[in-house]
Amino acid sequence: MVSGPVGPCRPATDTPRTCHDARVTDKGEPIRVLVVDDQELFRRGLTMLLGVEPGIEVVGEAGDGVEGTTLAESAAPDVVLLDIRMPKRSGIEACLAIKETVPSAKIIMLTVSDEEADLYEAVKSGASGYLLKDSSIDEVAQAVRVVADGQSLISPSMAVKLIDEFKQMSRPERDNVPGLRLTERELEVLSYVARGLNNRDIAKSLYISENTVKNHVRNILEKLQLHSRMEAVMYAVREKLLELP
Repeated sequence: MVSGPVGPCRPATDTPRTCHDARVTDKGEPIRVLVVDDQELFRRGLTMLLGVEPGIEVVGEAGDGVEGTTLAESAAPDVVLLDIRMPKRSGIEACLAIKETVPSAKIIMLTVSDEEADLYEAVKSGASGYLLKDSSIDEVAQAVRVVADGQSLISPSMAVKLIDEFKQMSRPERDNVPGLRLTERELEVLSYVARGLNNRDIAKSLYISENTVKNHVRNILEKLQLHSRMEAVMYAVREKLLELP
């Protein structure tokens, strides 16, 4: 489990506050991260450890879903780390609320739960990443960078469960989004996303630029009215646009 001594960003209090210490990369502004977890020791340790990661700035922390949602609206983070099980408002409920008020924020569920139902609900609610709390700090930091770049990430152990969930899906009713059509190239990109490839690897496989891949992914999400790459894969499997092995 990621842990560490009390960090310098915030005194011991349940009131969410912002932090300002960060290392800015030479590529531009740091990735602004909000940590929301009801376990204070874990939350403060993670905040401290992420705070010294190059290119990452922890802009605040909160101890429950209600505080986290409120702080997300005021701090406008790029990435939010959310625990699934919290008092007052669950991580799933907080994820939905944050995506409503701060659509640009990317959500990573960081939790002890490895239940398929939690993973499935997290993806449905718009989460871009799902990591277990026994992930190393390097894995968490990498996940922050990956989802901030518009990609999706889950731990390998959870990926298998998500694929199994895909296979068991039935076709949903989507009367409010009639006549959806993806181009052949968009379907091709989506198939690579379903296999877990990142934008760079997809670009190499299709002999196109990484920016072109990003544009295709953005168009796919806009057409399907979805929030994340994983949601797009789920939809494509449900609609029988993709077949997973």
